Amino acid sequence: MSAGRVRRLESEYDITARYTYFPLHPETPAEGLPLLELFAGREQAFRDSARRLEQLAEEEGLEYGERTHTYNSRLAQELAVAGDMAGVTNALHDALYHAYFVAGRNLASPEVLAGVAEEAGLDAELVRETVEGRRYQTTIDEHWQRALGVGVRGVPTFAVGRTAVVGAQPWEVLVDLMDQAGVGRRES
Repeated sequence: MSAGRVRRLESEYDITARYTYFPLHPETPAEGLPLLELFAGREQAFRDSARRLEQLAEEEGLEYGERTHTYNSRLAQELAVAGDMAGVTNALHDALYHAYFVAGRNLASPEVLAGVAEEAGLDAELVRETVEGRRYQTTIDEHWQRALGVGVRGVPTFAVGRTAVVGAQPWEVLVDLMDQAGVGRRES
């Protein structure tokens, strides 16, 4: 959902987005973890959050499935760096969104990632080097350190200068962020 909002911000404001990837739950095993286990003791908060995400997806015109598990996103983040370098950031983010939030697929699975990457137009050899060879492992380590170093604790975090908002926010909140940071609008 945030990728669509980022694209809209880039089209309406004089900004160029730069993604910094973040370890939301790096302890999650590759086989995944049931969401109710992850949120044990906070089931109502989980249900409220799931409803909010579903509502935001609907507002954005996006599909949204009923997820039961969370998966370790480390390899997907490394693949996202490859997508950034190859110029297919948006296509890859869209394919990753659909695989996880719509189809509930395991983004820690190299096979799933290979299919997602192919859908986004990434070269198969680059995908193999990235996923099996861990080509961007150090890059993601640097992203995580940078994010943690500036105080990021949740995703998405939208930051402009020294101002940030955390979480899936209504469009109006992002407009306020741009205005507070003094970002000019693009001319039509």
